[in-house]
Amino acid sequence: MDCTIDENERPKGSDMCFSAEASFTAAASLIPAGGLSVYLAYRTDRRFVPLCTLPLLFGVQQLFEGFVWTSGAAGDLQAVQGFSAAYMFFSWLAWPVWIPFSIYFVEPVKRKPFYLVASIIGGILGAGLFLPYLVHPDWLTVKLLDNIIIYGGVELFDFIAGRNLTYAAYLALIILPALLATRREVRVFGVLIAIATMTTYAFFSYAYISVFCFLGALMSFYLVFMIYRIRSLPQDTIHPDSIPT
Repeated sequence: MDCTIDENERPKGSDMCFSAEASFTAAASLIPAGGLSVYLAYRTDRRFVPLCTLPLLFGVQQLFEGFVWTSGAAGDLQAVQGFSAAYMFFSWLAWPVWIPFSIYFVEPVKRKPFYLVASIIGGILGAGLFLPYLVHPDWLTVKLLDNIIIYGGVELFDFIAGRNLTYAAYLALIILPALLATRREVRVFGVLIAIATMTTYAFFSYAYISVFCFLGALMSFYLVFMIYRIRSLPQDTIHPDSIPT
């Protein structure tokens, strides 16, 4: 893995400051919030448990990025390599699998095949993006600037299709399953992820992986509100088979 630490270089137009403190603060907020959302989902409607784990998972990813920051500051490139690979596991493999898979449980039976297929395709795409880093660690490059981390390097699909096509498929597997959900609450989450995507590519395309995941993590706080609101609904509006006995 190629790691560059440059405290002076700053991409033109960058005005958002990311840091170890920002990542650790996000993790410290998301992990307990995610634990609460999982508990509320389990006690209210178990179909939402997989979806409500997302804040927790985003929190773990932000924790790894915090360690990328601190390892880079200490000049420990081996640690940067390990924590960056863990971070990219979530970025490339976990999200395109887990998001459609988690929505699968809250959808009607006739719509479940679509979400299952989307999750499988996400696994294939995500594996193609992430697993080569385990075989070729030098393919992953990490550039630590004074205000942001830029992840880049060689990707397997560079040899098959252009990155625009690869990233379009990746984003479709993350956003469309939520936007097409029958539950309005899930569609709202899809809109929030779409907003995070547009914000990233409009203002922070030079560091799209780090910024998109950070904004996605912030958007996942909505899921805590979502399940809390569902819990406050009358019991006869909740699917009877999903309520713990």
